[in-house]
Amino acid sequence: MTKLLLRLFVKNYENSEDMAVRASVGKLAGGMGIVCNGILFLGKLIAGILSGSVAIIADAVNNLSDASSSVVTLVGFRLAQMPADQDHPYGHARYEYLSGLMVAVLILVIGIELVKSSVGKIIHPEAIDFSAVTIGVLIASILIKLWMSKFFGKLGKQIRSLTLEATAVDSRNDVISTAAVLLGCLIGYFFDLKIDGYIGLAVAVFILYSGFNMVKETISPLLGQQADAELIEKINALVLSHEGVLGVHDLLVHDYGPGKCFASLHLELSAEKDPLTCHEMIDHIENEVLQELNVDMVIHYDPVVIGDVEINRMRICVEEIIKSIDGRLSLHDFRMAKNEKEEKLCFDLAVPYDMGQCYEKLQKEIEAELLKRDMCHHTEIRFDGKI
Repeated sequence: MTKLLLRLFVKNYENSEDMAVRASVGKLAGGMGIVCNGILFLGKLIAGILSGSVAIIADAVNNLSDASSSVVTLVGFRLAQMPADQDHPYGHARYEYLSGLMVAVLILVIGIELVKSSVGKIIHPEAIDFSAVTIGVLIASILIKLWMSKFFGKLGKQIRSLTLEATAVDSRNDVISTAAVLLGCLIGYFFDLKIDGYIGLAVAVFILYSGFNMVKETISPLLGQQADAELIEKINALVLSHEGVLGVHDLLVHDYGPGKCFASLHLELSAEKDPLTCHEMIDHIENEVLQELNVDMVIHYDPVVIGDVEINRMRICVEEIIKSIDGRLSLHDFRMAKNEKEEKLCFDLAVPYDMGQCYEKLQKEIEAELLKRDMCHHTEIRFDGKI
């Protein structure tokens, strides 16, 4: 069914890297969500009113929120298509993340309202008029939501969309909540127990829990979360595969929305290489990263002196010192700066985030160890955070 819908509504749907295809897939998902959730809302609302069940009405309102979420998703994908302009040179792809956040917030609001109505039903319980129509509506809802969960999940994986993957999880949660409502109705009918309000409250709490998790997932990329580990590994592997590259460091990846990824990297090459040759090589690597990984990269060239005995000796000494302080510390861009008054050791030190910003203390420890080894060198250290 999913492939059929893709063939009917999305041209060249297999080319998921194409931004136009991605937008079309998102619009298809949003449209299907509006139609399916709208039908479920009307069916459950009628069944809830006829039976007098606040749990069924709560589940109906949940479907209404899902339909509203699909509207937001549809608008989000449409806005994300807007091209870059003077005010937004990196494009508008983050609208997709914003739409996902709005969906999550809407779910939280609905959950709070359902808690209020369910508590009222617990305080003032009423009998439920259970019927075959009610059972039919709830079973049909479970089956439709199961399909929707798989549908959104497949589309989300195909275009790597956090919004659609979150929608798939939400649909799966709806299956659980509707099954709980159905179970509550059956228990109330066969055992004459007025637990409708409690079931409604359980559904509301479940909705709040899902909404809270969705808020965390959708807000993280907006706050600048770490890039995907697989992407980092691919970038490093591609760059290091070129002959003459001595090392890479300070890789920073900036996510401006799906398909809009920018990065910067420091590349170490021998200082003896011709600068024009190095420049041409860097241009080639940047273009290769863009073509193969769809990442717009800027590479900073770090010339490394590899044949100087004294520099190598000092580097080995400093590496031994920092490893004695903490085995996770690492350095790069090591060089010696000399003038008439003093000789300084200059390098970058990568410090794990969990060590905190104890930079001044670290520098004093390193200089104290150097002094113990009769190396009266000052240090000029640039500290880099790392995992």
